[in-house]
Amino acid sequence: MEACRAAGVRLKTVPAMSELPPGRRLTLARVRDIRLEDLLGRAPQPDTDDDIGAFLRGRRVLVTGAGGSIGAELSRQVARFAPAELVLLDHAENGLYFIQREIGAATPDFPVRAVVGDLCDAVGLEALFAAHRPEVVLHAAAHKHVPLLEDAPREAVLNNVAGTRTLVDAAGRHGVSHFVLLSTDKAVRPTSVMGASKRVCERLVQAASRRGRGVYCAVRFGNVLGSEGSVVPLFQRQLERGGPLTVTHPDVTRYFMTIPEAVRLVLQAAAIGRGGEVFLLDMGEPVKVVDVARQMIRLAGLREGEDVDIQFIGLRPGEKLHEELHTRDEAVHVTRRERILTWDLPAEDEGALRAQVAELERVAEHGDGGAIRRSLAELVPEYRPGGAAGDGAR
Repeated sequence: MEACRAAGVRLKTVPAMSELPPGRRLTLARVRDIRLEDLLGRAPQPDTDDDIGAFLRGRRVLVTGAGGSIGAELSRQVARFAPAELVLLDHAENGLYFIQREIGAATPDFPVRAVVGDLCDAVGLEALFAAHRPEVVLHAAAHKHVPLLEDAPREAVLNNVAGTRTLVDAAGRHGVSHFVLLSTDKAVRPTSVMGASKRVCERLVQAASRRGRGVYCAVRFGNVLGSEGSVVPLFQRQLERGGPLTVTHPDVTRYFMTIPEAVRLVLQAAAIGRGGEVFLLDMGEPVKVVDVARQMIRLAGLREGEDVDIQFIGLRPGEKLHEELHTRDEAVHVTRRERILTWDLPAEDEGALRAQVAELERVAEHGDGGAIRRSLAELVPEYRPGGAAGDGAR
């Protein structure tokens, strides 16, 4: 790409044959410009979908947060393995409407149900589970924007924590065989309300695994390219406005992977889970965010400092300079699947944890941000509200 740019030659690419839907031919319409994920992407994984097929085929699957970028891709990939029924749950109707229509048109062989609902609505969840009897729950719904949730800790707790607890309760009552929480690297030594809330969710799911009825596990990963609210769409909008591209800090790094790869690894991890695990996806090496900004400027055919500028605005509340996938104290082990690791931390007594979570939710109901942070810090001792955003274990 660099050689073509220097020579003034326009470069395009075509998809790999493995990226084409079954039965589709390569047409001129599929010739496209280079994208950022082509430059930051990694070598393709070997085909290891047998486990996923055995895990999903012929089963009733519920995806929460199905209207979001991760939930929608989860739904697409699940649909490839011919579940008996696919139920899509989201409280935002627009994204839900489009993903139901997309999957319904592509896979007419099984029902795709869209349900508009709120995880915190226990009555509504009970009705959903009674009507559709899901066997597999893929839980992608969450509030995830770090700076916004620093200003709204009440919503972080009531949506992320209480919503996960309510969903875990419904899954337990209805005998769900597999429950998979999508978690985040921001749950590691969290400095943000969002990260601390997701750490509580991980512990709730681990504790539920001790019941011995069903496989409950979590999968932790970092940023995905192009997900809603992430840095790449932000840079795209800033480029459309003529800049500048805003980067928090010259040295800030993040782990990146594409949405399809992240989701495929999530499903592989879910398929090999035995209960109680927190899986870690191998995200490769962290990438400087400023380098992502510079690549996007070049991909747009522009020149930094002449056509568009990069502006450093400082780390925002709750953000780290470098994210972590685990700490040095966590014993990380390889699994039989490439790019999937797991770490050992015994599941807690569910009764004691639930008592602490109930107190956190009670505090959150009253909406006092300081009290919520103190309650989170009691429940997640490694949480450091507004703590140092420096280097950690990677």
